[in-house]
Amino acid sequence: MTEEEVVDIKNKSITGVVTYTVRTFLLQVVAFMATLLLAAFLDPADFGVFFLVSAVVNLFVFLSDVGLAASLIQKKERPSKEDLATTFSVQQLLALVIFGLIVALTPFWSVSMELDKSGLLLLYALGFSFVLASFKTIPSVLLERELDFKGLVVPQIVENVVFYSIAVYLAWLGWGVTSYTVAVLVRGMAGVAVIYWIKPWKPRIGIYRNSLKGLLKFGVPFQVNDLLARIKDDLLFVVVKKYVSIAEIGYLGWAKRWSLFPFRFSVDSIVRVTFPAYSRMQSDMIRLGASIEKAMFFISLVIFPLLAGMAVMAWPVTVVIEEYRKWQPALPSLYLFIFDVGIASLVVPLTNALNAVGKVKTTLKLMSFWTALIWILAIPMTIKFGFIGVAMATAGVSVSTLITVLVVKKVVEIRVLKNVVWQLVAAGVMAVILLNMRAFGTQSVVNFTLTVVAGGLIYLVLVFVLMRSRLTLEVRKLLESKALVSK
Repeated sequence: MTEEEVVDIKNKSITGVVTYTVRTFLLQVVAFMATLLLAAFLDPADFGVFFLVSAVVNLFVFLSDVGLAASLIQKKERPSKEDLATTFSVQQLLALVIFGLIVALTPFWSVSMELDKSGLLLLYALGFSFVLASFKTIPSVLLERELDFKGLVVPQIVENVVFYSIAVYLAWLGWGVTSYTVAVLVRGMAGVAVIYWIKPWKPRIGIYRNSLKGLLKFGVPFQVNDLLARIKDDLLFVVVKKYVSIAEIGYLGWAKRWSLFPFRFSVDSIVRVTFPAYSRMQSDMIRLGASIEKAMFFISLVIFPLLAGMAVMAWPVTVVIEEYRKWQPALPSLYLFIFDVGIASLVVPLTNALNAVGKVKTTLKLMSFWTALIWILAIPMTIKFGFIGVAMATAGVSVSTLITVLVVKKVVEIRVLKNVVWQLVAAGVMAVILLNMRAFGTQSVVNFTLTVVAGGLIYLVLVFVLMRSRLTLEVRKLLESKALVSK
C-alpha cells in the first residue's frame, strides 16, 4: 500500500466517521422522539405486532443478498460491469421470490402468529420493501467502495425522517399497526428515489457464471453469518411467542429497541466506515491493528456512559412520564439487554475486522457457537422465568463472545484493556452518583433533565481527569491526520 493510498483512506475515513456520527446523531434524535411518541400512542400489543412481524421479515434478509454486496465491497480490485449486473440481477430475483413467499404463506402467519388483517398488511409491506431495497444495492456499493459516505447518509436520513413522521402522525390519529404499514412503503420509495439522484446507475440484467462464482466464495459464508445472527435474535423471538403473550413480546421489543440506541449512535457509525476501510488495508497488519485499537477507544468513550446512564435513568423516566408507566414490567429485560450491548460494542468491531481481512469462515464458526448456545438457554429459561428469560439468556451468552478478543489477537496485534478501561471506570463512577440522584430525578421532568445533564457533566470531568494526556494525544492525531486510521 502506497503512502498516497494510506493518506487517502485516512482522509476519507475521518470524513466518513464524522459524517456518520452527525447522521446518527440526527437520526437518533428523530428516532428517540418518535419512539417516545409511538410508545405513548400505541399500546404494548400494537408494539408487539410490529416487533414480531419485523423479526419474521428480518429472517428473509439472508435470502435477499447471499453476500454479493459485501463481496463487492471487500473485493481488492474494482468490480467489473459483469459483477454489478450479476449482483443486481440475483438480488432482484431473490427479492421477488421473498415477497412471493411471504404472501403465499399467509395462512401460516395468520395461525402461528395470530395476525389480523392489519398485521398481515404490515407483513406484506415489509416483504415488498425487499424489492425496493434491491434497487439501492449497486449505488450503495459504489459509494462505499469510493468511501463516499456523505452520499450514503442522505438517503438514510430521508428514509428515517419520512418513516417516523408518517408513523407518528398516523399513530396519533389512531391508526395503530397500520401506521407502520404506510410508513414502511413510503420510506422504501423515498430511499430509492434519493439514492439514484445521488449516484445514478443504469440497471443491467444478466447473470455471469464466473462473476457469480467469484463473488459467492466470500459472499456465502458472510451471508450465512448474517443468517445465524438473525436466527440467534429474530427467529428466537418468533419461537418464544409460543410461551408468552403478544404484550410480553412488546415488552421485549421495547427493551431491545431502547438498549440498541447507544449502539446505533456509536458502534454503527464506526463499523459502517471501518469495514470498507479495513478491506482496503488488509495487506498492512500494523496499521490495521492501530486502527482497530483507535476504533475501540472512541466507541467505548461514547457508548459506556450512554449505556450506564440509560440503565440508571430508565426507571425514573417511567415515573415522570405517566404514559410510560405501562413499560415498567420491561425494565429488568432492558437492564440485561444493556449489559449485552455493552459487550457487543467491543466484540462487533473485532468481528468486523475479521470479515474485512477475509476471515469470514472464522466469524462463521463463532456465530454458529453463539447461536446454538442462545437457543439451548433461551427456551428453557423462558419457560421457567417468563419473557425475561430471553434477556437473561442473551446477557449470559454475551459473556462468551469475549473470546473474539483472543481470536483477533492471533491475526493482528491489539491491546483491548488499555483502550477501554478508563472509560469503563468513569462510566461506573457516574452511574453510582446518578443512583444517588434518582429520587431527585423522579420529582418532575425538569428534575429528570437536570439529573441527566449532571450525569453527562460528571462523566466528562472524570474522563478529563483520568485520560487527559490520552485524549489530548488522540485529538491532536485526529486533527493532524484527519483519520481514525493510525499511521
